Amino acid sequence: MPGSDNTLSTTDHDRDSASLRYVYPVVSRRAGGVSVGINLNPNNACNWRCIYCQVPDLTRGTAPPIDLAVLEHELRGFLQELLHGDFMQSRVPEGARRINDIALSGNGEPTSSSEFSQVIELIARIRREAALPETVKTVLITNGSLLHRGDVQHGIRSMAKINGEVWFKLDRASEEGMHLVNDTKTSMNKVRDNLIASILLCPTWLQTCWFALDGDPPSRQDEDDYLGFVSALLRDGHRPQGVLLYSLARPSMQAEAPRLSALSAEQLQVFADHIGKLDLPVKVSP
Repeated sequence: MPGSDNTLSTTDHDRDSASLRYVYPVVSRRAGGVSVGINLNPNNACNWRCIYCQVPDLTRGTAPPIDLAVLEHELRGFLQELLHGDFMQSRVPEGARRINDIALSGNGEPTSSSEFSQVIELIARIRREAALPETVKTVLITNGSLLHRGDVQHGIRSMAKINGEVWFKLDRASEEGMHLVNDTKTSMNKVRDNLIASILLCPTWLQTCWFALDGDPPSRQDEDDYLGFVSALLRDGHRPQGVLLYSLARPSMQAEAPRLSALSAEQLQVFADHIGKLDLPVKVSP
């Protein structure tokens, strides 16, 4: 494992910080420890283009073919370094020196990988070999757009067996809002269907990025759309674990970057309180 004197921080999620192709460590402000990231999109390709995305040179597309042997070697070796080496002491701030999760996130939509379900099986095998504690989660951070695919559902069903969680992106709950924020023309019916599929397969959190655009926070209509969408979901018996509500912590690398700004903790908490009235847990990360 290449050495470095650079301490990781919550504002720097450099995918090259461990000098590996697929595996990278981050200190996650939402997770509260070290998250072992798996980047299945080293080509910086995604089927959405969220205006707050921190990936440089983002392009439309899907994940490239994954070299599973390389991924297996990197993940096994890096977990050994975290568990038995000095990486925690030399690179991780005191107070965050624990493995919180293995997270499929990276530089694009991870479920666009044709090897997605094989990657989940690989993670499960290496978790057993490394004797990772049950408390270490396996997290899929996804825009949820491909949850209708059988192979993706198979992988998520397998994730549920290894303390899996899905973090399903829901930044806005209207087609107009999603077009503005996520640069996608998906329908809310499809979002709803894919979210229900996720909830049925694996514990699922909604992850919501709430921020100001041109100095203006999300509108009252944005709030009402969101609360109405979630209310209808709950009314029909489809209950996510809760909402991960956060604002901007790292600079966007998209053209809209100068127009974006973070909301205050107080502004986030007001919206969190509104969500909480639906009897749904909310974790706030300013």
